[in-house]
Amino acid sequence: MKDIKKEHISQEVFDLYDDYAHNKLDRRQFVEKLSLYAVGGLTVSSLLSFMSPNYKDTKLVKQDDPRIDSDYITYESPKGGGTIKGLLSKPKDLKIKLPGVVVVHENRGLNPYIEDVGRRTAVEGFISLAPDALTPLGGYPGNDDDGRTLQKQRDRNEMLEDFIAAYNYLKNHKDCSGKVGVVGFCFGGWISGMMAVKLPDLGAAVPYYGRQPSDEDAVKIKAPLLLQYAELDTRVNAGWPAFEAVLKANDIDYEAHMYPKTNHGFHNNTTPRFDKKAADLSWQRTITFFKEKLK
Repeated sequence: MKDIKKEHISQEVFDLYDDYAHNKLDRRQFVEKLSLYAVGGLTVSSLLSFMSPNYKDTKLVKQDDPRIDSDYITYESPKGGGTIKGLLSKPKDLKIKLPGVVVVHENRGLNPYIEDVGRRTAVEGFISLAPDALTPLGGYPGNDDDGRTLQKQRDRNEMLEDFIAAYNYLKNHKDCSGKVGVVGFCFGGWISGMMAVKLPDLGAAVPYYGRQPSDEDAVKIKAPLLLQYAELDTRVNAGWPAFEAVLKANDIDYEAHMYPKTNHGFHNNTTPRFDKKAADLSWQRTITFFKEKLK
């Protein structure tokens, strides 16, 4: 795995992984198709290892980071999955109330990468809540393959209600100023956009490479949007022109960025789809956007 270099892997392999990660291929089909690219010194097992997430060596902010308090809480989601577990992170020794940010996971539950994003958000001066929509099914099972399988068993609109309940939990938290935004990735990008549709008081939404709301839903958006897209992500980008037309026609406050030569998942630093330059720039934009909109 260490000897494989990202630039030596064809784009077709990244596209295959995207299909697999989004349940268009099962594992057997993925491995079969991947074998076509196991040439030269590459083996299927080495390609699988290379494409799989590395959670061990990629944490940017550890759970015991002295700058923050970070621990699991539960909250009620009456219209969604009942009692939901989430990681609540905030700067240590708070003196004033701070804005809140809901951090929404991908299509595999609250994995270590999303927990890390929650802690990164707290380091930047926000109270973050990263819920696990798999809580009713036992929670994130410890690996992404089983996490995806579990998440397929839940209705996405019920999960949307779980994240809306997280917004209400944060908004009413004793340490929160009442201003709350949302950032989400992949499935969480769709959730972020739909929270903007459903919550007229949402302070800001930052969907990363998420499916866009329908035209009928998009016109209801009141929250300012920061939209982050990957240039090579043709699956998600196909919906962008129509969505942008609705945003423009209805004078909705939005800012959009298309990151050149990046794949879906470029912010996720645990897989080879990660693009450090785009991830750093997009995250800087995200934090600046929240600081401006959640005053």
